[in-house]
Amino acid sequence: MAQSMPVISSSSSGLTRYMQDIQKFPMLEPQQEYMLAKRYVEHEDAKAAHQLVTSHLRLVAKIAMGYRGYGLPIGEVISEGNVGLMQAVKKFDPERGFRLATYAMWWIKASIQEYVLRSWSLVKMGTTANQKRLFFNLRRVKGKIKALEDGGLTSAHVKEIAERLNVSEEEVISMNQRLSGDASLNAPIKASEGESGEWQDWLVDDSPDQETLLVKEDEMDNRRQMLEGAMSALNEREQIIFKARRLSEDPKTLEELSGEFSISRERVRQIEVRAFEKVQKAVMEAAEVQKEDEQKALESA
Repeated sequence: MAQSMPVISSSSSGLTRYMQDIQKFPMLEPQQEYMLAKRYVEHEDAKAAHQLVTSHLRLVAKIAMGYRGYGLPIGEVISEGNVGLMQAVKKFDPERGFRLATYAMWWIKASIQEYVLRSWSLVKMGTTANQKRLFFNLRRVKGKIKALEDGGLTSAHVKEIAERLNVSEEEVISMNQRLSGDASLNAPIKASEGESGEWQDWLVDDSPDQETLLVKEDEMDNRRQMLEGAMSALNEREQIIFKARRLSEDPKTLEELSGEFSISRERVRQIEVRAFEKVQKAVMEAAEVQKEDEQKALESA
């Protein structure tokens, strides 16, 4: 990956020129991508890695454009996304069976969001997955409920945002205040016991790295949505038995469900197996549709 990459200059026409340059790199067919990734994994072939990266620069640019609302230079946002893309290429395993774009988008988003968090002077912000989700979704939700972009929120707005994002009302108020008025990292602060310094001296984040958190959170949300969609393929009795046997922290016994539905234990077991097969099939079909949608999105980038 030591070969030259298109660079975004600081001139007004720099972004336009960069977008034109990355359009010149061809998209890869699945087999081409697989062979290039295999060459990099087995031989650390820099040319193969370079081709994998450049063929996905349009994906980075498309994702980066979604972060224009944070007042940061879009060229720097794209550059950070490219760093995430290169990390993804280094860690990509072609034998897993999915496309590089599917894997890379999480690394790209993680790198960009980490840059955004570093660039905003938010003290003790983003130490939990909920706070990070609030930070990156507050503006979007405010727009949906037609709340003012700047300034305070009404109590009704606060309550609705808290419910939509599954956070406390106090967190919504605090985050909105921080996003409405950025403070300098060099602003003086007096701590307890007479200690003093600057805000940046007290910025501590003991949470796991951003990439791990984002990948895990997105994967869990994605699986949850697929499971909920798959459950709709079951009738009421199948749903109850499937949840009681497969999704409960304290699964019910066949004997308990047998008495509840007035059927034999063997019949309960048959319904459980049939429900599981239905859910499994529905999840696999949903995953295939999602994969096709992601590929189409990449091709249209």
